[in-house]
Amino acid sequence: MITKTTISTIYECSLERAFKTPMLCDVSKVHTGFGLMPKVTHTTDDENWGKPGSSKKVYAEKSFSQKGGFASIDNILERDENKYWKIQVDNFQSWMLGFYKFVGEWKTTEIEPNNVLVEYTYSLHSDKPLFYPLNWLFAKTFWKAYMKRVLENVRQMAYNNEPYKYE
Repeated sequence: MITKTTISTIYECSLERAFKTPMLCDVSKVHTGFGLMPKVTHTTDDENWGKPGSSKKVYAEKSFSQKGGFASIDNILERDENKYWKIQVDNFQSWMLGFYKFVGEWKTTEIEPNNVLVEYTYSLHSDKPLFYPLNWLFAKTFWKAYMKRVLENVRQMAYNNEPYKYE
């Protein structure tokens, strides 16, 4: 089963900042933890991050749902400059309610200079029918709330011209 959740907002910054900030800045400032989701601490094996086909190992703090340390792998599936990112998160190191991968999309559309529509979508893939109702509920409530926090973290980073860690 695939459960899709989309949220959108307007960023008042350049198209480049709205596009690059979530993927090319320090991910520990994007994914700061919330409820069951632990804070990301750092990444490794990320030398080529930012290019389609690249990946990185993601590490997280210890939490109720994570033992701490290596948590998952992020992969860039697509990059259309200043328009669209598509990433996949998989190889989860802890049980994730029957989810085996998440596919994230970040779409930016310039409405006018310094006025950018950001559409943020996650498709959560699960393969345990017993958990489908819980998967749907998780995606539509908790994950949607988590995505809103991520949008706001990225907004602040974009507005503050957070330096890019990758190119």
